[in-house]
Amino acid sequence: MRAPASGLTAFPAVPPDVRLIDLAWNEIAEVPGWVAGLAALEELRLDGNRLRSLPDLSGLTALRALHLDGNELASFPRCPPHLEVLFLYGNRVGAVPDRLSPGLRHLALGANGLTEVPGSLWKLTALESLNLAENALTEVPAVIGGLARLRMLDLGHNRLASVPPELGDLGLTDYLYLSDNLLAEVPEELGRLDRLAYLNLTDNRLTRLPESIGRMAGLVELRVYGNRLESLPGSIGALARLRELHLQGNRLERLPASIAGLEELRVLDLRNNRLRELPESLPAGLRHLDLRNNRLRSLPPVLPPLDKLDLRWNKLDGEPEVLRGLRERGCVILR
Repeated sequence: MRAPASGLTAFPAVPPDVRLIDLAWNEIAEVPGWVAGLAALEELRLDGNRLRSLPDLSGLTALRALHLDGNELASFPRCPPHLEVLFLYGNRVGAVPDRLSPGLRHLALGANGLTEVPGSLWKLTALESLNLAENALTEVPAVIGGLARLRMLDLGHNRLASVPPELGDLGLTDYLYLSDNLLAEVPEELGRLDRLAYLNLTDNRLTRLPESIGRMAGLVELRVYGNRLESLPGSIGALARLRELHLQGNRLERLPASIAGLEELRVLDLRNNRLRELPESLPAGLRHLDLRNNRLRSLPPVLPPLDKLDLRWNKLDGEPEVLRGLRERGCVILR
């Protein structure tokens, strides 16, 4: 049965042999007790409703996926033992029980105000994605390194002052969010995540990136804006697949010459830094270069064939010749 975003205010009648119920984005405030008797039910989608409680669903032995994001639940639901997908993002669940379904593959507990999670969570070795963002967590234990199947991890918007080196033991491929924490550094072991495509370290207190970052060969996008970086490691030029590099709001005074080796780079955001000069060579494939609010007085004689160049709030001496050539090729130049 599918009736998402249908304006429903009450849970409708469903056939007893129903396998899928999708009632997301309605105005339902209560799930009737008889739902706990739907023995064939495999997937229940109730995201974006007004639920404050649920009946005991632990008897639904066929249930594999339970979607409850964006409700008003104050307690953790009673779930069946074979559940594989549980999404509780954006509720008011203040505590997680010690016993969780051991077969969970996807778990989202973000935006619940959690200050801690039970040790049993770190033993869910079937997990492929884990979202603990927008809570108040202050630590992540070393045993997280045992989640060998984890591909996606979101620890952003917490209160982490450090992360364990065992993060490097994970098999992450899709993304790692560590944004908006209290990190002054990240461990060198992060460089072992050589299959990771997206790394977000924004809005922390980082003064340096580990030299090992150059070994993260799978990176396609790296976001490190809103930190305190004064320089970049030379190894960054080894990120052969990198297409976007976001460094806005740091304290960079110069870039390493190795940055020219980023052959796949298309977007380079350097707003709000302290750059006084650019390297003689920039990545040949670069298309968008944002240099707003730096301290540039000149530009290198040759720039890549850019589509957009933003130079606002710099004080260039005169009109560099390289800009004329870019304009002739159709580049949008903002000064």
